[in-house]
Amino acid sequence: MMNTPELVPTRIRRPRPQVVSLTDAAAERVRVVMAKSEKPYLRVGIKNGGCAGMEYVMAYAEAPDPLDEVVEDKGVKILVASNAILFLVGSVVDVENTKLHSKFVFKNPNETDACGCGESVTIVPATAEV
Repeated sequence: MMNTPELVPTRIRRPRPQVVSLTDAAAERVRVVMAKSEKPYLRVGIKNGGCAGMEYVMAYAEAPDPLDEVVEDKGVKILVASNAILFLVGSVVDVENTKLHSKFVFKNPNETDACGCGESVTIVPATAEV
């Protein structure tokens, strides 16, 4: 009796969407910020807080966590915290400059509400498209 490998149908996987993308202005700002940083990575994520329930956060990181998503876009690399991936899918990170401030802003299709001051948001996790 001859041992032959079982034929297993090949499953075609659809491509994974990039979790976040950056505008040209955001990519340039990340380059400037990281050139002055003592740590090699920038991690984006979310945390519970604010009157609408969640806030976007950015912090320097020494290394990627095992479950971080590494995003490379427009020549820069950022980390997306694992607990934020489903909340940030499809988001675009941009920079807002006014006379009084300069800050990163998120254009997130998963936001359903925001507080009046704009510091916190309500976000629902992304669902798989069938």
